[in-house]
Amino acid sequence: MNTEMNSEMNIKMHTDKLLEFDKIRAQWKTHALTKYAADLIDNMDIYLNESELRRNQRDTTDARDMIAACGMPPLVSMDGAREIVGRAVKEGCLMPEQLAEVEKLLTAVRRLKDYLDKGKQYENPLAWYEQNLDALDVLRGEIAAQVRNGEVDDYASRQLAQVRGELARTKEKMKEKAQQAMRAQSACMADQYCTVRSGHICIPVKKEFQCRVKGSVIDRSASGNTVFMEPAAVAKLQEKVQVLELEEEQEVSRILYTLTAMVADEAAVLEENMRMAEKLDFIFSKGKLSIQMDAVPPKINLDRYICMKDARHPLMPKEQCVPLQFTVGGEADGIVITGPNTGGKTVAIKTVALNCLLAQCGLHVTCREADICMNSMYLCDIGDGQSLTENLSTFSAHIKNVLEIVGQVDADSLVVMDELGSGTDPTEGMGIAVAILEELKKSGCLFLATTHYLEVKEYAARTPRVLNARMEFDKRSLQPTYRMVIGEAGESCAFYIAKQLGMPKRMLETAKQAAYGNGVKEKQARKPASKSKIKRAKTTSSSALLCEKFQIGDSVLVLPDQKIGIVCEPVNEKGVLRVQLPGKKIWISHKRVKLHVAAEKLYPDDYDFSIVFDTVKNRKIRHAMERKYTDEVIEGAD
Repeated sequence: MNTEMNSEMNIKMHTDKLLEFDKIRAQWKTHALTKYAADLIDNMDIYLNESELRRNQRDTTDARDMIAACGMPPLVSMDGAREIVGRAVKEGCLMPEQLAEVEKLLTAVRRLKDYLDKGKQYENPLAWYEQNLDALDVLRGEIAAQVRNGEVDDYASRQLAQVRGELARTKEKMKEKAQQAMRAQSACMADQYCTVRSGHICIPVKKEFQCRVKGSVIDRSASGNTVFMEPAAVAKLQEKVQVLELEEEQEVSRILYTLTAMVADEAAVLEENMRMAEKLDFIFSKGKLSIQMDAVPPKINLDRYICMKDARHPLMPKEQCVPLQFTVGGEADGIVITGPNTGGKTVAIKTVALNCLLAQCGLHVTCREADICMNSMYLCDIGDGQSLTENLSTFSAHIKNVLEIVGQVDADSLVVMDELGSGTDPTEGMGIAVAILEELKKSGCLFLATTHYLEVKEYAARTPRVLNARMEFDKRSLQPTYRMVIGEAGESCAFYIAKQLGMPKRMLETAKQAAYGNGVKEKQARKPASKSKIKRAKTTSSSALLCEKFQIGDSVLVLPDQKIGIVCEPVNEKGVLRVQLPGKKIWISHKRVKLHVAAEKLYPDDYDFSIVFDTVKNRKIRHAMERKYTDEVIEGAD
């Protein structure tokens, strides 16, 4: 059980990072003022309960509407307030600065109640949270009247005012008595000022004259030449000061214990106030994020389809985004996206997945309109994933991640994969890409994948419930438009771009022949070569060998699907032949075709292959053409 939980947690963290939801969290947290809300954001996961998700979506919408109507809510940080209330209940006495924090909390509650009450005129559902808040005006007033500037106020009680007044007058008399003693014995003084040493008012007396001054030695200077003496007249008043200070301390303690008891009596109400304020802080943080992203509330469905109009990536500036129109589900569960490099394929799949993730976390989405299904999991393979610490190659890292995805995926998952089958031999990578898509299709999940492989595009074209999509490319400006067209396969445009940028024709021909498996002709050498002194043996050209290898009528296996077809046109100079498959004919590289049964073993020498390759209608037209002129046209002729 722990292993499964750890695996799910690792996948969640991996997905958050790949889709950049961790960056959304960081932005979201800046709008939270309480630790409670910040912790909820850190631990936020998708809602799997429809009612819970719809309620949270409504909260986000209501918060945004309230902010738009009434301004930002007067929420404050409540760090430490809960501990202070707990101490009042358990330990018995709060310090003045702690009571001041309680008063600050209640002031914030009063302001929040007034703010919510204002929202009732707009019939905003959040406004009725006001009924769950109690500002405790009596307690707040008592604390405000008796505690100021972090200490008990002089006028907190009549007795405290009297004691502090008498204490201040007595201390003033003590200074006067000390100054009188200094004037009377000025010749004995080491300086003309009095000072406080160990809580006693003292006068500085020269060591040799200390016997001439009535009083007690309290301290000595570092050199020992001066002694600090408390005059006898001052000592009599010092006793009175000590009595008054004891009375002051007792009265302050009484006041603090009284206020603490009042806080303890209202502990349950204070706890409810904090709980509601923290809940509102979390709700309003979602509304603030929606405003920051200029987002809208999505529709939620359980019918396994996603429809987004004018979608954009939440982390990209709005003015730089090209709106994305996207639909998956219903008639097609999977989309295979192709197009040129830097054409926006990765941004497109991230935009779709990230907006779905936002919606299922109860947040608004960056679209003009969106209807998004609930998903059980979000599984991603984006980027090369290379790990030096684990000594994994790019391809190995991809496969490891893909295997984890295949092991976790179910019919309610959303899977996003970038550059399927990349990082290895193209032929084998293509086969693995098709195998991955087939596995995802069997699971019944919704999936988005990007690729450059022609064979993967063909797989999407012939496979039910899988569609091609392409990212548009402006061939005039040689720039991608970042617009997606669903239902059409794209192309890399590499040859076109190279041609427009000035690549010589001979190099383009070489590239095309290499790409299609026909090698490079001698006459298209990169540069004129000097006559070789080495005589080369005569060899049969590769195209001639291929023509001998594949004849019309040969039964062949089309890889990697192992489908059986019949060769209807032999290999051309580009190394491509045409094969008749059930219901269609395809052009395919000879590298992906394997001889199954030669035509000579299947048909007699004079066999009419039009019986195999032509429709009945076409055969009749062809037969008529052999006998007379006709206006009819053979269908599918090229």
